[in-house]
Amino acid sequence: MNGLAELQAHRSMLFGVAYRLLGSKTDADDVLQDAYLRWRGVPVDQVREPRRYLTRIVTRLAIDRMRDRQRRESYVGTWLPEPLPTGSSAVLPGAVQLDPLDSVEQRDTIATATLYLMERLDPLERAVFVLRTAFELPYAEIADIVERSEEHCRQLHRRASRRLAEDRRRFTPSRQEHAQLVERFLRAARDGDLATLRDVLHDDVVTWSDGGGKVKAARNEIVGAERVVRFFAGILGRNRNPVITGVELNGTPGAVVAYQDGLQVVTVAVTEDRISAVFLVSNPDKLTPIRGAVAPSS
Repeated sequence: MNGLAELQAHRSMLFGVAYRLLGSKTDADDVLQDAYLRWRGVPVDQVREPRRYLTRIVTRLAIDRMRDRQRRESYVGTWLPEPLPTGSSAVLPGAVQLDPLDSVEQRDTIATATLYLMERLDPLERAVFVLRTAFELPYAEIADIVERSEEHCRQLHRRASRRLAEDRRRFTPSRQEHAQLVERFLRAARDGDLATLRDVLHDDVVTWSDGGGKVKAARNEIVGAERVVRFFAGILGRNRNPVITGVELNGTPGAVVAYQDGLQVVTVAVTEDRISAVFLVSNPDKLTPIRGAVAPSS
């Protein structure tokens, strides 16, 4: 039987595959546990390439979960990916370390905006897109993993890339500029500085809010700068005095907003020098890795 050592040796990649496919750290961890149970039952002499074999197991388990989720989805309101702390952070210990040599395209596959858009893809399209774009696997290996021909996998990747490109803007600012925009946006909302708040937003900015039916959240997307200004000035103002902590989430600058009665996590997409999309997660089930690491205001 195979042991835990081989799984641990490739855990970073395997977790990256599962999280990108499912958009949930909790589900990704469950898939890795299921993969280990299957892995340890396979005779050692039947596996020549552990990394390739384990990637196949993890991908297929994740595809099954995606299909099952599509069949019985009853999520209340907008579904957003579970925020994933990344980079080195004293604020959020245990954050996932991304490879500093990753290309822009590879890092983009873990961004909140991209994960949200990937929910529109068929499970096979999403699997092929992730394996090719994020991990640069050859089509021959991808074909073996998803049990399709190489040419079919190429078609799936082209189709997924086109569908994502139709709805995605390129994120062009430097990390420092991105972080400064997030800080200006949230502080202006908290302080009631509506002029600054309006200035950092694109005219057609969109906000998605995920409360999961557990806490109050906007059920539908909020479109347009004026509506987004009113929304955030309302939830961060009202003398709630939230503590705003800048952190890296899903490979980009974001923030944790802590109140006396709960947390919210904010990430944004930036086009040129303004915010074009805001993702607000307040579902407590998705904030377990973050809760307790950032103290609410006193």
